[in-house]
Amino acid sequence: MTSTPPGRWFNNRPLPRPGEDLEDQGLGFDVQTLIDRRQMLTAMGLGTLAFTLSACAPTAGTGSRDAAEIPEETAGPYPADGSNGPDVLERSGIVRSDIRSSFDGATGTAQGIEMQLQLRILDSAKDNAPMIGVAVYVWQCDRQGRYSMYSTGVQEENYLRGVQLSDQDGMVSFTSIFPACYAGRWPHIHFEIYPDEHSVTDAANAIATSQVALPQEACEQVYATVGYEPSVKNLAAVSLRSDNVFGDDAGASQLAAVTGSNTEGYRVSLEVPVDTRTTPGTGQEPGAGERPGARPPTRPAASAAP
Repeated sequence: MTSTPPGRWFNNRPLPRPGEDLEDQGLGFDVQTLIDRRQMLTAMGLGTLAFTLSACAPTAGTGSRDAAEIPEETAGPYPADGSNGPDVLERSGIVRSDIRSSFDGATGTAQGIEMQLQLRILDSAKDNAPMIGVAVYVWQCDRQGRYSMYSTGVQEENYLRGVQLSDQDGMVSFTSIFPACYAGRWPHIHFEIYPDEHSVTDAANAIATSQVALPQEACEQVYATVGYEPSVKNLAAVSLRSDNVFGDDAGASQLAAVTGSNTEGYRVSLEVPVDTRTTPGTGQEPGAGERPGARPPTRPAASAAP
């Protein structure tokens, strides 16, 4: 009978000694090795090794971040939060999960490949505890790169805008369509975070304003379909590194994780740490990084988070 050599084993395979190659050992082996290393680092007081398994993601960004605050970004020239003209946040029905259709008397519906947007709002000042009951306002362009309430042809519409309140896990979810890539900007989704539902009627109450960046592979798949044709050329002319919103870190801190397909639709998710100890409103001026000549008046200064 053959005796087992000394050392640590997993699934009849030896765990390598320090310095040995970890490749080609199998998924289960790799996971167990990560767990063992995580436990060792924790015991030594060196921190925590985080790891993620993605079983079905054809395209993915980071999707989550460390405890640092989400970068404060421009609201752009088309927020419709009352800071530069139109205000959709005072309209009845703005709190909704499906934002594909217009509401409150408008009747248009945005066409395009379905997208489920999930944002998890965390308080980075409290060890990334979920922020419960905050109001998250999202808005985006349509398949043709137009923003409702502003762009020619859709000024009477208010689709692709909506508010959701975060649940016990800090999560908000929206049903939307995959946005276009318009000239000069990387594909993105805007959002503002307010302390509660009642505070959304005043843009000055926002405690964070930022944007979600979409991964290139998913964009290329979507833009190969009918209706998104102009986005192919626009995407080829810009990059995450050259984009004047995401370019400081190539979108690493705001790049969403994406799963799905053109036929089934896509799920776009991002963890959003908000540092409630800081004063919001320190991002770019509104209009910066958007279409040339579209800079609106300066937004009201945001108040400090409660």
